[in-house]
Amino acid sequence: MGTEQVEDEAAQVPAEPHRRRAGLAALGRLGIVVAVLAVAGAAVLVMTRVSTPAPGRTTTDIPALSVQPADVAPGSTAPVDATVAGAPVVNQQPERHEDALSVWAGKVSDVTGIPARALIAYGNAELALHDSQPSCRISWATLAGVGRIESNHGQYGGAVLQANGYPSKPIVGVPLDGSTGVKAIPDTDGGRFDGDPQYDRAVGPMQFIPSTWAKWGGGYNPQQIDAAALAAAKYLCAGGRDMASAAGWWQGVLSYNNSVEYAQKVFGLADSYARAAQVVKVS
Repeated sequence: MGTEQVEDEAAQVPAEPHRRRAGLAALGRLGIVVAVLAVAGAAVLVMTRVSTPAPGRTTTDIPALSVQPADVAPGSTAPVDATVAGAPVVNQQPERHEDALSVWAGKVSDVTGIPARALIAYGNAELALHDSQPSCRISWATLAGVGRIESNHGQYGGAVLQANGYPSKPIVGVPLDGSTGVKAIPDTDGGRFDGDPQYDRAVGPMQFIPSTWAKWGGGYNPQQIDAAALAAAKYLCAGGRDMASAAGWWQGVLSYNNSVEYAQKVFGLADSYARAAQVVKVS
């Protein structure tokens, strides 16, 4: 996972140092969301405490390198809209919501290639924000675009995304030690999240540095994809952004990683995922 310096988030979000390349963010304070929907799009939460990961071998593959940036000018448009909240799934009887989200995720997985377990996390995060911050209009497809760039949907370095939402081995980025192309961020967590007591490293499927996770992650595990996706959604929605508008979408994604090429890659992925999912019907 390469790294590059991230600028502070835009708009009214307080300044805070980030890591960046295969990811970072900062976000909400709910813990781990399990994919159970309420009629208005709320989520049922289950909390699990974080444990210190064992420091592992740093891999060098970068999920973003195989993704081509979309030929689109920053701020000119937002990706095609695609929301779980607007699909038939949310019109099911409340007791069927968990099953309905799983069915939706399975069908969208078939047409996008995204693991169904990752889609449950992205869809559930969208629905949680639809309930708590409806004006943000965050889309699962945008979260999926970020997740693909950051960790290939929790599959970075040969990891397998498990049914419990954890990768089969911790996803931990390179040490942020000030080497070429890497911002220097001394340890802020005693190695609790990243296993490194000297320097911070980006961690988990959505690639948070420990200091931002400590602020937005509610003390839970950034390796768990439901928690990470929800945190990413909250981060992108910070400052009252409308993620369905052109201005809000670009502002949000550039706050996650202040790189036009990065945002163009997320745009291309989100737009293609949304278009592919338009054919999905949930009965």
